[in-house]
Amino acid sequence: MKHVSTAVVAYVALGANLGDPLKTISAAIQALTEIPSTNLARASSLYRTAPVGLKNQPDFINAVVLLQTSLAPIQLLEELFNIEAHFGRLRSVANAPRTLDLDLLLHGDSILNDVQLTLPHPRMHQRAFVLVPLLEIVPDCRIPGHGRASELLGGCRDQPIVRVPSFPLSSRAQSA
Repeated sequence: MKHVSTAVVAYVALGANLGDPLKTISAAIQALTEIPSTNLARASSLYRTAPVGLKNQPDFINAVVLLQTSLAPIQLLEELFNIEAHFGRLRSVANAPRTLDLDLLLHGDSILNDVQLTLPHPRMHQRAFVLVPLLEIVPDCRIPGHGRASELLGGCRDQPIVRVPSFPLSSRAQSA
């Protein structure tokens, strides 16, 4: 484990629905361990979800990880973009199919609203594919400006989400 001075807790959502999304998400979780000044503390199970927005595309595989990092939010976002690019991510239209999507959900208590980054993530409280894996790793999570994640999940009951049973535990960080 890397020494991370003055670390804050950050949460990142992972999603993919092109190529081999199970393999991609597993490899992306491993890639997150290579971010400088950052430790992967926990990773959720993988979940299969229907697409939101643009419906005519394959189902997604999603997960959420907890990172301990001394990187500023924009620095961490740049590292996430680098990982996405490594996995062939192309940005086209909103909600389009993708090889890998990494969304910075929360970064400590940071509240940002600028062109590069909005924290907390502006739609995380409306997405079962974020809330379910987030609650798996942090059952008492609160989303600034929105409240307890567990209470927000009720607003997402119409979004089907299924845990993928074959995700190997050996590739998941369990705790710091």
